[in-house]
Amino acid sequence: MTSKAVAVENDIRLIVEVGIERSIADVIEPLIVSMDFRLVQIMLFGKNRLTLQVLVERNDGTMTLKDCEELSRAISPVLDVEDLIDKPYTLEVSSPGINRPMVRKSDFVRWKDFVIKCKTNVMIGNSKKFCGKIFEVGNDSFILEIDLASRVEIPFSSLSMAKLVVTDEMIRNSLAIASK
Repeated sequence: MTSKAVAVENDIRLIVEVGIERSIADVIEPLIVSMDFRLVQIMLFGKNRLTLQVLVERNDGTMTLKDCEELSRAISPVLDVEDLIDKPYTLEVSSPGINRPMVRKSDFVRWKDFVIKCKTNVMIGNSKKFCGKIFEVGNDSFILEIDLASRVEIPFSSLSMAKLVVTDEMIRNSLAIASK
C-alpha cells in the first residue's frame, strides 16, 4: 500500500452524497478544506440513534487520531448551529480506512494496480457491478482488469460507488511500509 498522495488537477469528488448528507457536506466541507483536510464521504445511518460518519483525510492521504479529534471539535459546533439533523445523533470523524471509498480521480491513480469493487448507474456490457484491478486511469475513465483476459472501461461519470478491496498483496505492502 502506498502512502503518497497523487496530485490530480481539479481533483473534485466524483461520487457525492444526496439528500441530507449532501446538505451536511455543503456545510462542513469548506471548514474541512480550510483546515487542510479533504472530505472523502459522509454517511448518516441508524434507526433509534443516528450516527453521522464523516470520513476525512489529509491532502497527503494520511490521518491521525489527533486529526480526527481536531476535526470533530471543529465540525460539531457548526452542525449544532446549522441544525440539519432533526434527531439525536453521534458524530464520528475517522479516516477512510483500508477498504476506503474511492471518490476522486486521484484515488484511482494512487491505488492503480490494486483491486476495487464498484457499481455504475448505467449498464456497461451486461453489468452494473464490477470487481477487478485498476489497470489504467485516464482523464474521463479507468480500465478495470477483471481477469487476465477481460478488461472493462468505466467512465468516472457512471460511478455510483467504488471502494478498495483488502487483499493479501495490500496487507503485505502495508506491512513492508510500516517496517521501514
